[in-house]
Amino acid sequence: MRLLVTRPEPDGERTAAQLRARGHDVLLAPLLRIEAIADADLGIGPWAAVLLTSANGARAAATHRRRNELLALPALAVGGSSAEAARAAGFTNVSSADGDGGDLARLAAARFAGNDRPLLYLAGEDRARDLVADTGHLLVHTTVVYRAVKAAAFSPAARAALEAGRLDGVLHFSRRSVENYLECAAELAGPALAPVHFCLSARAAEPLKAAGAAQVRVAARPEEAALLALVTPPA
Repeated sequence: MRLLVTRPEPDGERTAAQLRARGHDVLLAPLLRIEAIADADLGIGPWAAVLLTSANGARAAATHRRRNELLALPALAVGGSSAEAARAAGFTNVSSADGDGGDLARLAAARFAGNDRPLLYLAGEDRARDLVADTGHLLVHTTVVYRAVKAAAFSPAARAALEAGRLDGVLHFSRRSVENYLECAAELAGPALAPVHFCLSARAAEPLKAAGAAQVRVAARPEEAALLALVTPPA
């Protein structure tokens, strides 16, 4: 298949490489750019552990001025990709909830029930759900350590491919990137909606369905492997 991957770097290139290895023709055109917030105020601490709902939180920890303090803590990650990123960032005690934010909250509750030290949630500026509410009676301190900056337009290559109808599918990893996809596609809505849209979650798929996309497929679980499993191998 001829595919467009809109995921931010560096994850976008990894996804594209996996798809190419399966025989697909992939165009990588990120619609968001992730920026770590270098001066993010973590608070005083001490903390019992770090909570990660994205690989970006782990990467931000690795560049923070208090990185040694952070990396010494246990890290609870939402899924395999964020757990992998945490290990790559230097965390040595990493556990994965292998699911979504609710699964991460349940893992934290099971692991730290009755603990008197707060958990440190390394969050993004825009969040799909309220992880603090999900964790119930646990003490959680949220610090925004990264933000997603929208691309102003499609890359010339992506726009040309959409206009010419050369794409069979588009992979979307977040609602924010979907919303920016539709903003960038304002002048070519028909061609932009025509490919099959592969979405990481039902929430990410909602704007596409509302915009009139006829072919929208949602991963069984909010994980990269589940999303890639939706993409039909080339004949």
